[in-house]
Amino acid sequence: MRILSWIFYILLFVLALAFALSNTESVEVRFFAGQATWRAPLVVVLLSFLAAGVLLGLFACIPSFFRQRRAIAGLRKELKAVGRPVGTPDAGPSPDPAIRAESAASPGSSAGGASPPLGV
Repeated sequence: MRILSWIFYILLFVLALAFALSNTESVEVRFFAGQATWRAPLVVVLLSFLAAGVLLGLFACIPSFFRQRRAIAGLRKELKAVGRPVGTPDAGPSPDPAIRAESAASPGSSAGGASPPLGV
């Protein structure tokens, strides 16, 4: 599998190199209604705008990234308060009858009919 990935990377590099070598003509980019101009090879202009777009996309993702980290930290704190170790998946009902009876009697469970069904 590693050989296939290396072949893919080499092929991608050769295609990018061919693209760069075929777009060496100089172009002029005008900013601010012609007040500022930039003269550079076409491949440099294209790659710089690609990099600027990637950076803008990353900056747009930053708020949701931190919001998700805050939510994960709250959920981990909640798991720790319940007593379940963080990072272990829920294994389903416990085989010990005493633990099953304790979890069924906990407040908010629908086993005893104490809470109304959802959607009511």
